[in-house]
Formats: sequence, C-alpha cells, structure tokens
Amino acid sequence: MSLKELLQEKGYHRIKLKYTKTNHFELKAKINDIEGNFILDTGASSTCVGIDAIEHFDLLSEDSDIKAAGAGATNMLTQISAKNIVQIGDWKKKKIDLVLFDLKHVNEALENHKAEKVQGIIGADILKKGKAVIDYKGKALFLK
Repeated sequence: MSLKELLQEKGYHRIKLKYTKTNHFELKAKINDIEGNFILDTGASSTCVGIDAIEHFDLLSEDSDIKAAGAGATNMLTQISAKNIVQIGDWKKKKIDLVLFDLKHVNEALENHKAEKVQGIIGADILKKGKAVIDYKGKALFLK
C-alpha cells in the first residue's frame, strides 16, 4: 500500500504541491471562498496573509501586538484577522485567525528567482490543525 492510499484510507485529503525555483512548496488555498497563492512554510508558526491582500480576501483586520520576523526582516508590525474560513483542496476549517503583515520582502525574493508572487504563507498552525503529512517525493500535502 502506498503512502497516498494509506492516508486517504485514514480520512486525509491530498493537496498537490508545486515546487518553486526558490525550493519552496507552493499551493492554492481559499480564504473565505476566495482563492490565492501560498507558500507552505513549516517554520512559520502562524498562517499569514500579506497586507496588500486584505481586500482580495475580504478580511476584517485589527492591530496586533505581535511582531513578525522572517526571511531577513524583523520587528514588522502585524494585524490580526479573526474567525476566517480556510480551505485547502477539500480540507476546510472555520474560525481560523490569520496574521497580516507586509510580505513585500518575501515576494521580492520570489521575483528575484523568477517565481510567482504569493498572497500568503500556510504555517504550522494550519499544519497542526490538519495533522499534516508532507510527501516531499510525491509533491503532496495531506490534511485530515
């Protein structure tokens, strides 16, 4: 039995991942029924959306005391958007809080490598909720 068969038998949903030129996995996800392009980042504690994508995903935001850091930038101001619906493939969860901050530095790095820009990052919070299994060889994410 393959990993795919085993996990699907256990109620997991399979989501195809695309490998980028920056050695990241990229995937499509929906926030509040609106699709966007995301990077999968096991090292990001929270799922994040770029400030410039707030309107795209129709998010309500409020200021946050959380400071974001990553990819060479630190101490970035953030906002929070509470109680969102996140859907990745057939997997769906309600009441998800998202961290909103400027992803300009992330997208500049992607563009420098001729990779597609992203509207957000799927982080460890979602991966934990979905009991994630990542199949690197098969380029797939499994969520339950």
